[in-house]
Amino acid sequence: MINAAQHDENKIHGVQSVWNRFQDYLGEFVYGGIDGSVTTFAVVAGAAGAELSSAIVIILGFANLFADGFSMSIGSYLSTKSERDNYRKHQKVEYWEVDNMPEAERQEVREIYQAKGFEGELLEQVVAKITEDRDRWVDVMMKEELEMVEDQKSPLAMGLVTFVSFIVIGFIPLLIYVYDYFTESSVTQDFLIAGIFTSFTFVGIGWLKAVVTQTNRWKGVLETLGLGASAAVLAYWVGDLLEKIVT
Repeated sequence: MINAAQHDENKIHGVQSVWNRFQDYLGEFVYGGIDGSVTTFAVVAGAAGAELSSAIVIILGFANLFADGFSMSIGSYLSTKSERDNYRKHQKVEYWEVDNMPEAERQEVREIYQAKGFEGELLEQVVAKITEDRDRWVDVMMKEELEMVEDQKSPLAMGLVTFVSFIVIGFIPLLIYVYDYFTESSVTQDFLIAGIFTSFTFVGIGWLKAVVTQTNRWKGVLETLGLGASAAVLAYWVGDLLEKIVT
């Protein structure tokens, strides 16, 4: 019975660990998807305003999709890597101080926990327990003194998630144009259909954003819809204006 119970507990912890790692990257997927859908639909709206053909919309859309998606993924990779490198730089400094200035660092631990309300013998026990292990000591100094926590997310995985999200979600506004072009179906109102598809995408992404940020679901949906609509209206207006100027 003990082994079975322990097995079930390990299984629960395993599921929780997988879910936590999924949540770590869900935020990046959401923000990559928002950027992908908004920027691609803005390209589609600008092309529609300029009354360009489906072939040109596809060319512009895919050029934007892959160029911007790659740029965003590089930015996400470098940002995550920079945070990790910055943490490790300060961590090395703390290890050096612990090794070369132990009394000063021990006093800092004492002051930190005094501020938390510890005093007397209990305070000294806490200080002794923390400083008896070098790694524990540095970890406490990183969290309590520098207010820094190591990010466990992989920079490469973050960049990949951003790129995949940008491409997959950003492709939705182009879907009807690709279908129209390759099937030669001469679908009318391509922009309207693309707008409907993208609106549903904004709703889904907005809901996921609210889940990630733990805010009101309707607020997340309306914010994302508003952002996408604003970008589309602006792009359509610019495309229409430029089409009148250059022709």
